[in-house]
Amino acid sequence: MLPIVDVQFFITNMMLAASDEVYLIDAATMQLVYVSENALLNSGFDLEGAKQQKLDGLLGMSQQALQRHVENNLKPGQVVEVSQNQEPISTKAGDFQLRVMLMQADGKEYILVIKNEITSNERIAHELSESETRFRAIVSNTPGTVVQFMSNSEDEIVFIYLSDGSKAVLGLSPEELCQNPKQFYSIMNARDHSTLNARLKVSAKDLCVLDWEGRVWIDGWQDNKWINLRATPRKLGNGVIIWDGIMLNITQSKKEKFYIEQSRRDLAELTAHINTIREDERKKIAREIHDDLGGNLTAIKIGLSSMINRLNTGKDIPLEHAESLVSIVDSTFEAVHRISSDLRPNVLDLGIVAALDWQSKEFEKQLAIICKFTSNKSEVLVMPEQAITLFRIFQESMSNIVKHAHATHVDVDLNAGNHEIVMTISDNGVGIKSSDVLKENSFGLRGMRERAAALSGSFNIAQSTKQGTVITLILPID
Repeated sequence: MLPIVDVQFFITNMMLAASDEVYLIDAATMQLVYVSENALLNSGFDLEGAKQQKLDGLLGMSQQALQRHVENNLKPGQVVEVSQNQEPISTKAGDFQLRVMLMQADGKEYILVIKNEITSNERIAHELSESETRFRAIVSNTPGTVVQFMSNSEDEIVFIYLSDGSKAVLGLSPEELCQNPKQFYSIMNARDHSTLNARLKVSAKDLCVLDWEGRVWIDGWQDNKWINLRATPRKLGNGVIIWDGIMLNITQSKKEKFYIEQSRRDLAELTAHINTIREDERKKIAREIHDDLGGNLTAIKIGLSSMINRLNTGKDIPLEHAESLVSIVDSTFEAVHRISSDLRPNVLDLGIVAALDWQSKEFEKQLAIICKFTSNKSEVLVMPEQAITLFRIFQESMSNIVKHAHATHVDVDLNAGNHEIVMTISDNGVGIKSSDVLKENSFGLRGMRERAAALSGSFNIAQSTKQGTVITLILPID
């Protein structure tokens, strides 16, 4: 007698095949309480003998595995059928597969296990279903669109299959492109169109990989995109060639490549400009050393020689001669100080706040332009290379203001905090145009950007919302 209401009802309604084996197991004790006649016949045991056997011998699935499957996949108190396509379990015993149900009767839970034979046709259908599921999973996670196509008499692509990714790559659905492949060419750049046809022809002739990059206009986005089509050809038995491959949006990588190449060109131009400036500075320093220091030293030597001659002849040395030499020595000291300051400002030894404050006052005296300096701290600890970068960018900015801005007032603010130092320079001049920033010969601006970038900082110059230009330099600090 079975301890459930009507097992036969469940067995009948599941439309079991004649070869199916049915096992009923107490979910609490994991003991067999019923085995179908077909199962007894195939196992060679009677009911009592079957109850003495381990489940893995009868089902090909251990008691622990069955319990784990029921706990993880089936809800208590419900009748749930585990379909073959869902495959929450993969256990198979020979050419059989298991289906599991959880049911309640008389306040108890039972596990109904159906062991059915898999025929060749069922196995093939199952494997095809598995293959299709895997294919769809791969395609849906592919960054781009999977394509299959052939070529027509005009050596143009005729799509056979496209994955759903075509909408994201080309702005057109798979259905649109398969029904009307010429839409693909209608959005394509004319030069790239001819390149694609030529490469498609070579790929068909030599059965080599097709690798093409081209531009397409996406009307919905109002933008040009770069795409890459890479596909492998294969010849069918009837001689038709079919390509299987993938199409990707490579716009970002193209932009990055362009920016890298542009940066290299800019860097090469800037390096050449810096070398020119360096040579000019060397000439200037050499001229100053020759004219000022060399001239002064020559004058000192002549004066000393004159004094020695007068002493040797017993003549007195006029006081004005000695005072003249002292004046020449003082002039020499000033020249040395000026040349040294040009190479590296000594004022930086006082700290970046004091250095910028001093330089602001110097500009105000020399250029008759009001230059107001403010800082949120009296001292800011920065690395030497950061200090020289702040100082040189300030000097270059003031030089540009004098040359181009026609300003009468400049505000310089140094703000340190949140692990960064921000220098803002704003003037009330005519302002800067975006076209001026993009000029190829804007080496001053480019040099300031490079100085900032070398210290992992940022440099920005823009038109002020009120009047004039605002320059912002940000450097990270500890």
